[in-house]
Amino acid sequence: MNKRSANNKVLASALAALTIAASNAALAARDHISIVGSSTVYPFTTVVAERFSRATQFKTPVVESTGTGGGMKLFCQGVGENTADITGASRRIKQSELEMCNGNGVDVVEVQIGFDGIVLANAKAATPFELSRKDIFLALAKDVPNPDGSESLVANPYKTWKDVNPVLPNIKIEVLGPPPTSGTRDAFAELAMEGGCKKFGWIAAKKDADKNAYKAICHNIREDGAYIEAGENDNLIVNKLAANPKALGIFGFSFLDQNADKVQGSLIEGQEPTFESIADNSYPVSRPLFIYVKKAHVDVVPGIKQFLAEFTNDRAWGEEGYLADKGMIPLPTAARQQVAANVRKLNALTNLAAK
Repeated sequence: MNKRSANNKVLASALAALTIAASNAALAARDHISIVGSSTVYPFTTVVAERFSRATQFKTPVVESTGTGGGMKLFCQGVGENTADITGASRRIKQSELEMCNGNGVDVVEVQIGFDGIVLANAKAATPFELSRKDIFLALAKDVPNPDGSESLVANPYKTWKDVNPVLPNIKIEVLGPPPTSGTRDAFAELAMEGGCKKFGWIAAKKDADKNAYKAICHNIREDGAYIEAGENDNLIVNKLAANPKALGIFGFSFLDQNADKVQGSLIEGQEPTFESIADNSYPVSRPLFIYVKKAHVDVVPGIKQFLAEFTNDRAWGEEGYLADKGMIPLPTAARQQVAANVRKLNALTNLAAK
C-alpha cells in the first residue's frame, strides 16, 4: 500500500468514526424510546410502555400506529435521532425489508412476542357467519375460477355470500379491512385467501411453475367495492360493524377480545376464534407477532434494554401475563425462554430461513 492510499484509508476511518460519534451524540440527546409499526401490535407495546415507565425512572416511550409496512420503512431508514428504535410487526420481516435495513446500516434484533388470530367479525346483533377459507377466497379475490368449471379465471362475479356458497346468507358481500401497508392484510392474504385458493388443484399446481402468477391469483383482493379499505385503525372497523350489521370486518383477535360486547367472530372451518384455539393452532387463520429492535440504538437511547426486559418478562408476555389479558396469545414456555435469551445477547438477524 502506498502512502497516499494509507492516508486515504486513515481519513475514511476517521470520518466513519466521527459520523458514528455524531449519530450517537444526537441519539443521546433524545430522552425517550421511539416505537412505530403494526396497529395489531400497537396495544401491546403501549401497555408495556406504560408499565415500563411506571416501574422505572425512564420516560414513557412514544408509540405510533403506522402499520407494519409503514413501520418497516421508518425503522429501516437508518441510524440516528430521527429514526425509530423499535417497530412492531404482525408478520415476519420480509427479505426485501431486511436488505433495506442492512443497506442503511441497521442491524436488526428480532423478537417474537406471541401469536394472534385474524378474525372476520360482524355485529353482535347479526347472525354469526360460518365460513371456509375457500368461501373467503371466492368472496374477496379479484379473479376467481370460472363458474363454468373450466380451468380459467374470470373477474369476480359474486355479489352476495349466497352466490359464493348456497348455504351462506343472501347478503351483499361487504367486508371492511386493512390497506396493503398492513401486516394484517399480508397475513390475511397468505393464511385465509391463499388457504382457500389452493383448494383448487389446478391453481395450486402453478405455485412451483410460476410463483408470481400463483401469488397474484391467490393474494389479489377485488377492487369493485366489495372490499372496503378502512385504514390502519382497527377500532374504527369495530365501530363501523356495530353500525352496519350486514358488513364483516377483518382485524386481529385482540380487538375482538376487547370488543366482545359489540362484535362476534365468524367460525372458520368449524373453529371459533378463541384464546385456546389460536394457542393450540386449531384456528386456521393465526400468525406470529414481532417487535424489531435497532441494535445500534440499544446502548445509546436511554431505557431500551430495560424496556426489552419488561416485554420479555413472564409478568408481561407469560401465560398469566398482562398481555394475555389484552388478547395476545403467549408463546410456549420453552420458546419464550429462547427468545428472551436471544434478546439478552442482542443477536442480529442475518438469515430469514432461521425460522
